[in-house]
Amino acid sequence: MNASTSVPAPPVQSQSPTDRTRLWAAVVAFLFVPAVVATAILTLASDHASRCITYGEQCTPGLPNWLAEWSAGVGAVSLLIALAAPALRVRQVALVTQSLAEGTALLVILSHA
Repeated sequence: MNASTSVPAPPVQSQSPTDRTRLWAAVVAFLFVPAVVATAILTLASDHASRCITYGEQCTPGLPNWLAEWSAGVGAVSLLIALAAPALRVRQVALVTQSLAEGTALLVILSHA
């Protein structure tokens, strides 16, 4: 059999037509910034936070700030993995990890209210 009569192999599809993990990872990352702004506004509107900022009274520590920083970092790394990983299962786990990490960062902000 010569090379001109051989049948080319079909192209390899990297994702199924119904796989939307990359899209959802981008949507979750895009919505994280407005969620942080809204959460910060809700926190500053509370009596405890506004009294703490205005008068320095009733300041409660809330959850540590390093937890929010680490959660945002884990969310960013998970976003990169969800966008770049070739395996569907890895992208799905990264999307769940990203969502949980970003939710944790939002809870840290709310804990200061």
